[in-house]
Amino acid sequence: MKKNLISTDNDSSLQPLIDNISLAINDARRKVASHINTAMTQTYWQIGKYIVEYEQGGQAKVAYGTSTLTMLSKQLTARFGRGFSRPNLVNMRKFYLLYPNCQTVSDNLTWSHISELIKAEDELERSFYEKECIAQKWDVRTLKRQMSSALYLRLAANKDKEGVLALAKEGITVQKPEDVVRDSYTLEFLGIREDYRFSETELEQRIIDNLQMFLLEMGKGFTFVKRQYPITVNNRHYRCDLVFYHRILRCFVLIDLKRDGVQHEDIGQMNMYLGYFAKEENMPDDNPPIGIILSHYKDDLLVEYATYGLNTNLFVSKYELYLPNKEELRKLINQSLEQKS
Repeated sequence: MKKNLISTDNDSSLQPLIDNISLAINDARRKVASHINTAMTQTYWQIGKYIVEYEQGGQAKVAYGTSTLTMLSKQLTARFGRGFSRPNLVNMRKFYLLYPNCQTVSDNLTWSHISELIKAEDELERSFYEKECIAQKWDVRTLKRQMSSALYLRLAANKDKEGVLALAKEGITVQKPEDVVRDSYTLEFLGIREDYRFSETELEQRIIDNLQMFLLEMGKGFTFVKRQYPITVNNRHYRCDLVFYHRILRCFVLIDLKRDGVQHEDIGQMNMYLGYFAKEENMPDDNPPIGIILSHYKDDLLVEYATYGLNTNLFVSKYELYLPNKEELRKLINQSLEQKS
């Protein structure tokens, strides 16, 4: 009698063993990659230290345009290969000068992150991006976007001296609704020209098409729930443009989009939405919902009068379709920092 040959190539009984081994291998690879990154970053810092000590005796007085780095780059590249271009050596030297102790960043960030961070000349600004980069685990692309969109400058421009310093020292803290709502949002990633007459429906669709970038602009803690969320009151039907849930504050966040400016009836409608969600959608452990009317223009006086006595969780914010003027924002921040404590 011929025996059946049993193949073990696809034996499902081995799957748990394979899974455990795979986890161990992947974990080891991550640890090796992390150790390599830390070692290389610390080495680049050490190279920067050697360059500063050689050229300047430890004092940052020699201009970057000396021939020393050019000759050094050629010789190191010939001996060790890529990674020692003149711009990279300039970054190594700058890294050493800006971070006397490299341990905090070398253990948490890649050299690509650090190369972006050191582009920020202002110490407070650089500190903010460093804290957020580590806390939010930003990849390099995200860091570049947040720096190019002047996230720190936009947040700091609306704070007093203490607020600016706290922002640089601690990053973004989320404890109350005001912490997750900004006065203005930059939506340049939607690709809408300033002179283009778009509809609110198109604006909403572009946000959905770029939802990851929109969530990044909104800040940490936001998760998407639904677009055109249906609300029915006494057989009258309404729809809230975008609904999110904030994991940290444990509450719904409702957003209504306005192509132009906000009107007083828009504020009344959002207040009704907040009441509906508080009564009909909230779970027992949910906090009161937050409402944001996101408009292209904002009449501060109208908003002040229209929101008088209404829900304090109702906000009216602006959105911009282009990157902000960084120099104007820096002037506002410097004015705040010059104020007496």
